Amino acid sequence: MAKPAVQSPFKSVDGYIAAQPKNVQTVLKRVRSIIRKAVPGAEEVVSYGMPAYKLHGSPVLFLAGWKQHYSLYPGNGHFITVLRAELAPYEISKGTIRFSLSEPIPGKLIERIAKLRAKEVDEGVKAKAAVPKKR
Repeated sequence: MAKPAVQSPFKSVDGYIAAQPKNVQTVLKRVRSIIRKAVPGAEEVVSYGMPAYKLHGSPVLFLAGWKQHYSLYPGNGHFITVLRAELAPYEISKGTIRFSLSEPIPGKLIERIAKLRAKEVDEGVKAKAAVPKKR
């Protein structure tokens, strides 16, 4: 018998945020608002145990809160090239951007990342649709 998929303890993004310490909740609520405004058509779900934003069923961004930082998981490294100078002050590793909880939220940067990722997802969907199906 096949193993069931890993289930998240969180049923909603509200539940995820509510489970965080108060200082993290405040930051996550603000970042969530920025992402939702930047990508208004995105579906908000819990995936891999954290808030995720999807367009056309494809992930745009994941968001997670930690003890000393919060992270965005944009999924690929293309945005790093485009936003290299703006991302310089932050810790970046393969597909992860870490922001300190003790620093101001870089709203404009988060908005740009979300919009860039949404554009990439849209372009990927359009490219797949343009490829003729083999018969």
